[in-house]
Amino acid sequence: MPSRPYKDLVIYGCFVLNRLVADLGIDLYQEGLEAKLDAILPRQQGISKEQVKREIKSNHFMTERVLEALVKEGHVTVEQVEGHYRVRITRAGVMHIRQYNAFYRKIYQEQIRDHYRFTKAPFWLQE
Repeated sequence: MPSRPYKDLVIYGCFVLNRLVADLGIDLYQEGLEAKLDAILPRQQGISKEQVKREIKSNHFMTERVLEALVKEGHVTVEQVEGHYRVRITRAGVMHIRQYNAFYRKIYQEQIRDHYRFTKAPFWLQE
């Protein structure tokens, strides 16, 4: 039985950022997106830490590491509200994933295909 492809913090971050953008209900590559973000980002619901954990299909430890890295890079914010955590994408996160998705698809093609094997990828990641 072949081994599953190794996934690191970078590709897990890619999955989380793409999920957050998909939840915004926007086309990541639409013209004039940057100008629209001021109106779009404040309305986002965000996702819970549990949803992040399910998105990356990993454990609590890896979820925490991924979120710490994304917060440190300024790509997401994590807010605690009434004992629950909300993860929201930032302008920097949207622009990062928009710029680097093609790179991630090229370098992590096998990991992306494996990750979305049983679920539907955002349309901009579909082959």
